[in-house]
Amino acid sequence: MVSLSAVKNSIEGHLGDATVFVKDLTGGGDHLEAIVVSPDFAGKTRVRQHQMVYAALKDEMATEAIHALALRTFTPDKWQEAGEPS
Repeated sequence: MVSLSAVKNSIEGHLGDATVFVKDLTGGGDHLEAIVVSPDFAGKTRVRQHQMVYAALKDEMATEAIHALALRTFTPDKWQEAGEPS
């Protein structure tokens, strides 16, 4: 199990200018959802965007501190288009 703030910090540290929201889906701390908004995603496929986030969490995934991670990734423009709060 890993803290939500540690996951958020890892992603932000890896992607730089990202906005990250992390939620525990089951209460057990190992099934998480992350919404990541980053200008670094511009021009990249969704698969590549997810790979970038997984790279930030490789240790947590390898040790199964995170067992499952649901990802939603956006560029800032797509985030605004989706009508999500800024």
